[in-house]
Amino acid sequence: MSRRHLGGVVVAACAALLIASCSTTLQGKPVSVFSDPFSVAGMPATDGPTGLRDDPAGPSRVVVGTDNGRIDELGRQAVSDIEEFWQQAFPETFDGNEFTPVKQVVSWDSDGFDEEFCGDGTYGLVNAGYCFDDNTIGWDRGQLLPALRKANGDMAVTMVLAHEYGHSVQHQADLVKPSTPTLVSEQQADCLAGVYMRWVAEGHSPRFTLNTGDGLNNLLAAMIAFRDPLLNQSDPEVGEDEHGSAFERVSAFQFGFTDGASSCRAIDTKEIEQRRGDLPVLLPDDQTGELPVTEQSVRSIVEAMGILFSPAKPPAVTFESENCADARVTPPVAYCPSSNTIIVDLPELAKVGTAEADGDGGGLVTGDNTAYSILVSRYMQALQHEHGGVALDNAEAGLRTACLTGVATVKMTKEVTTPDGNTIALTAGDVDEAVSGILVNGLVASDVNGESVPSGFSRIDAFRVGVLGDEARCFKRFN
Repeated sequence: MSRRHLGGVVVAACAALLIASCSTTLQGKPVSVFSDPFSVAGMPATDGPTGLRDDPAGPSRVVVGTDNGRIDELGRQAVSDIEEFWQQAFPETFDGNEFTPVKQVVSWDSDGFDEEFCGDGTYGLVNAGYCFDDNTIGWDRGQLLPALRKANGDMAVTMVLAHEYGHSVQHQADLVKPSTPTLVSEQQADCLAGVYMRWVAEGHSPRFTLNTGDGLNNLLAAMIAFRDPLLNQSDPEVGEDEHGSAFERVSAFQFGFTDGASSCRAIDTKEIEQRRGDLPVLLPDDQTGELPVTEQSVRSIVEAMGILFSPAKPPAVTFESENCADARVTPPVAYCPSSNTIIVDLPELAKVGTAEADGDGGGLVTGDNTAYSILVSRYMQALQHEHGGVALDNAEAGLRTACLTGVATVKMTKEVTTPDGNTIALTAGDVDEAVSGILVNGLVASDVNGESVPSGFSRIDAFRVGVLGDEARCFKRFN
């Protein structure tokens, strides 16, 4: 998001530092059979083991160039499992056509000089890939896969290889042509990885398990980490090897996990453009996309919400500690229905809204909009209170809040001029910052007491419903 004083220099705004354990998990039974907040894409939200089974089925592939270490064994099991899935699913999904496994599976150490993949040396190749020229799949055992496993577990490694194998699947299924944009090809592969992961989560894999709680959340975190870097409009890398934002890549994965391979077939340039809508992709050259969280900026965001949604009784804002008669006050921002007040703990919100110093794009995105998205979500609770007829203190309320925050996010793609002479507008990277916060701390998807459902998948899905829909859709789906 950006904020600028009219006639002045443009200063960017909206993103956040991710914090853990800021919300609690709701207990109880859901009331809507159509949108069960305690399920994940129609499956029970469960904890339990995730990763390579203690007694996995034997691998079916030989790895060329292997050092016979733990990482290569994990990769070999992953490719074997992915192939077993597609042997079954490919004919059923793609008009009875026969599935053909890749010709060779290759491992290399990116610190070594003696190996080759897809016709090139592998020194410095910290990557995994599918080579169309010789129908092979391979990975770096030196840096990439160990780092993935350390950060997000066995299934992050398996997901990356499922994505790379998705490129083989899409070629065999004629989903792509030489002229197909990289963006389309990559998001189709994200989607196909989601299809395979659903099979694992359902308990069908003889080698891996995946729970729909922390296990699936870790996969989404890895997907966010693989987002495109945030670029300015004049950067020479613009348009080169585009894979998609975190929001787009997570969405593609969720399509496959929820709706199966038919949803992957539907991903093309037109679909991505519709999904992207007016969400900004590039930063103007004179903006960074960041604005420190201050009392002035908080008031400007709240004023912008009032202009965009025009409530009959706009909520008041206070920066002082207050008790609330009908809700628990949870920092950094809370909404009190009885007084119709948004209570802001400014120092805590500022901490959340501080971008990490490294900014290397290697993990979850941080910045000011995870903070501002929390603020906006509490304004969305004020709108729900005024709307009436809905509870504010249950699981549906948390997901409805995330959905309405998605609606507000899209509304902010157009500049809003506030009475103090500022303009508020979304900037590139803001949606990814919100998505990271929804996954890690869940506050945007929390109810009036700061409680959220356990599944990051469900929280992000609710936010996406709002980004792609409107207020009526949020109230109808999460009733």
